[in-house]
Amino acid sequence: MYLRKGPGPRVVTLPDGSQMTRADLPPQGTTRWVARRKALVVMGVESGLITLDEAIERYELSQEEYDSWATAISTHGTDGLKTTLIQQFRHQ
Repeated sequence: MYLRKGPGPRVVTLPDGSQMTRADLPPQGTTRWVARRKALVVMGVESGLITLDEAIERYELSQEEYDSWATAISTHGTDGLKTTLIQQFRHQ
């Protein structure tokens, strides 16, 4: 099988020592965004696996949407991305 090499690294090492590849990212065109998938996109961008522009184009996101995900993760961790907990975190 032939794998086409795209721009950027194929594998990155995350701060916790685990490795992340492009195969770990959600599929292009994902429409159902759960906390885990959002976190994977943010981790992919922050680790340099994909660029912010590539993530915005690939997943049809707005800059504001991505920024809100990144802020929620930095403030509250992955739980900050769960829609059922948004009200709880807004009051903190």
